Amino acid sequence: MLIGEYQHSIDLKGRVIVPARFREDLGNGFFVTKGLDGCLFVLSPKEWSKLEARIGAMPISKARGLQRFFFSGAVEVQPDRQGRILLPQPLRDYAGLTKDVTFIGASNRAEIWDTDRWTSFNSTLTQDNIAEAMDLLEL
Repeated sequence: MLIGEYQHSIDLKGRVIVPARFREDLGNGFFVTKGLDGCLFVLSPKEWSKLEARIGAMPISKARGLQRFFFSGAVEVQPDRQGRILLPQPLRDYAGLTKDVTFIGASNRAEIWDTDRWTSFNSTLTQDNIAEAMDLLEL
């Protein structure tokens, strides 16, 4: 399970260190794609296959938007010896990644956020929002 929050910086070549804990769970190669709320999703091969299968099982009339969104800009990456991956410019542009980034664990995936955007997103969460979501989970 991917959990926690880690801050890193993108270098001038577009490389960023993936937290060691995440590399342990994600394996030697994994997938990065556009995510929701202006972040990037990081998925293990197993989770990528699940996403692919679920979208593939949908009728094309309903799946095509999701296929275009998730698969068109996706990349398969392998960390180098320092644990860095290269994030292509289109993905960096999509998520507004320039220098400071925050990796978060979101259970079955990791997410990469621009640190300022992550801080802003978190400021919109209120106790009421969380309480409503917990009601849905019957917690």
